[in-house]
Amino acid sequence: MVTGMLGRSRLLKLSSSLLRFRPKTTYVVLLPENPVDTEDDNPLLRTNALPEFDQLTPEKCWTGMGKLALEYESGVWAVEERARDLKEPKTFDNIIGELDKLESPFNAAWSTVKTLYTVKNSEMNTNTYLKIHERARKARVHKFQSQPIYEACKQILVSDTSLTEAQKRVVQKYLLEARLNGIELPAEKATNFTSKLVKLEKQKDIFRRKVSESGSRFSYHISDHNLVRDFPETLLKYMAVEESRYQQGPWVITLQPHVYHSFLEHCPSSDLRRNTYRAYNMRASNHIDQELSNSIHMEDIRSLRGEQATLLGYKDFAHMSMETKMAGSVENVLSMITSLLAKAKTAQDKEIASLQEFAESRGFELQLEAWDVPYWRRKQKRHLFNFDETQLQDYFPFEHVFVSLLELCSELFGISFEEVPEKVPTWHPDVRFFNILDASGDYLASFYLDPFQRPGEKLQTRVDAAWSLVIRSRSDIANMLPITNLVFNFAPPASEDQPALLTFSEVTLLFQKFGSALQHLLTTVPYTECSGMTNIEWDAVEVCSNFMQNWLHEPAVLQRISQHYESGLPLSGSSIKELLASQNHMAGYDLCSELYLAHLDMELHTRKNYWLDIARELWPSYRPFTLDKYDAHLCSNTAIMADVWAAAYYSHLWSRMVAADVFQAFREPHEADSELGERFRSTFLSLGGGCHPSEVFRRFRGRDPSPDALHVLCGISQQTT
Repeated sequence: MVTGMLGRSRLLKLSSSLLRFRPKTTYVVLLPENPVDTEDDNPLLRTNALPEFDQLTPEKCWTGMGKLALEYESGVWAVEERARDLKEPKTFDNIIGELDKLESPFNAAWSTVKTLYTVKNSEMNTNTYLKIHERARKARVHKFQSQPIYEACKQILVSDTSLTEAQKRVVQKYLLEARLNGIELPAEKATNFTSKLVKLEKQKDIFRRKVSESGSRFSYHISDHNLVRDFPETLLKYMAVEESRYQQGPWVITLQPHVYHSFLEHCPSSDLRRNTYRAYNMRASNHIDQELSNSIHMEDIRSLRGEQATLLGYKDFAHMSMETKMAGSVENVLSMITSLLAKAKTAQDKEIASLQEFAESRGFELQLEAWDVPYWRRKQKRHLFNFDETQLQDYFPFEHVFVSLLELCSELFGISFEEVPEKVPTWHPDVRFFNILDASGDYLASFYLDPFQRPGEKLQTRVDAAWSLVIRSRSDIANMLPITNLVFNFAPPASEDQPALLTFSEVTLLFQKFGSALQHLLTTVPYTECSGMTNIEWDAVEVCSNFMQNWLHEPAVLQRISQHYESGLPLSGSSIKELLASQNHMAGYDLCSELYLAHLDMELHTRKNYWLDIARELWPSYRPFTLDKYDAHLCSNTAIMADVWAAAYYSHLWSRMVAADVFQAFREPHEADSELGERFRSTFLSLGGGCHPSEVFRRFRGRDPSPDALHVLCGISQQTT
């Protein structure tokens, strides 16, 4: 009986596949040395057809990916041999083209496994998936660390003057990936570089663990019904010691995000809000426990990142980060932050003054602090925009919203959608399958739609988790067209008589994810390495999702997608006006908060000053309250310190800025929406990672992006005039 994980050396000695079970679907899967699976007995290997999700198991995924990984590695070695051969000419087709042939089926299988992990998490558990993921990652990363392939790419870029724009982008991607992996470093420096990366990953792991452990230590029990009288039912259920007694209590406050944020919005006690706010922002700091403090680890992470960048020849980590960003330079990022702050700060000052006045009119006798804002903001928003979120939900039946979204996309982009009536292999009866056709009826792409919650079955990283998952990428060489999977966690129909209803936040999420999916599905770039969203600079990745979300700022679109599930009537003009205004409630405050983190992130990765000194220096320029003496928010900021957003946190705002500027074109009276939609499709949706996003924007707008449109979209320009 296998009782634990075996070392990699022992795994490679096994001659047959073994699968052992622990209780409750926890697997220990062992990789065979020579996988014997064939297309006949393992559906994962049939990468030219639609995935047979109903036939796949964790064992088939593991053994299938094991075989594909070995075949992929063998193929890459063959390309390396060709690259080494001095007599063999180095061309795009015989180097990059051959790698693209290998990439497409490998990625198709890997993406299928990712999908199963997301939608059938009860079977494809995290431990099993992570082992498959790591095996696939190691196989794929080698080509970006191959000296022969790197040298061949350099030769191709210099000697082949017939390269198309997309081909140049693919070659440049190989070169940049290799350089950032230290391929140009001499042996001694390369060893040092690798050592620093290993230490960095260890420090990041420690950082995440301490955030989690320190956060789990806080809990506070409530039995007073007066404190929870205004709590929504969902929050009561999350907080209830026994969910079946969520109305009677007792309840417990935790620092889980879906509890913490909603609690601050609804708790009537300023003292309790303050204590909870402090507990959240004290996580992993000296205020909790010296042993759980991340302060030293933060400095180590910053130092290791800086040393990594210096070894590669960059001034600092932030300047290295700009290699993969549309912004192009730290100066451009800081310029955006400064431009947006000018009006956002003025708007924030007015918003906080208004909120203070509102709170005082309701009997609040203190000066507002950061922990008071969520509570009084919610009340002011309800007062100013007199509608109930739950009543508004009645106007957004899922099917009507979804069909209206498809109609809008058809009109804008000259495409049509058809739901495939015949049975397509899926993982659940709720899953639907659609084809996308161009104006002449020719097939373009397909997508799955998995809209509803399945507790205990779907991956649940957070309450509002949603994904646009790639299943197939476009590759003309491998004869593959795009397929993606839209996965949501919307509440299913409450009964046979009532359809599934969406909150407005869920409507927004649907538009966002569909925008991301369209960029993958409508790409015309013929190479896997830069088709769709692949190879798009990080700060431009969210442009299309934000662009589609921006249509929800249009009264005509809101009227179109709304339809009361009983009366069939759309939202009234006055309700739409209030809904639009509510979207920008305290937009200046929110924007200043994002700008603060974006600037803080840049300063942390360009300067060597102590992290707390930098935070204290920047805070007054962005935040309207004195920094609380217990506030050590950076000690628990995993996005910046332990995730992929280091020296890139500004990317969210940059994408919003670009998307707002693009959307502003549709509000200008020069061209019809259909003409602009076609241009948007031929640029942002078509070119993907095959063209630098700065050039994509110029082809659409005729100039570089400006922050002014984001001010307009947020309603900030009106507040400051």
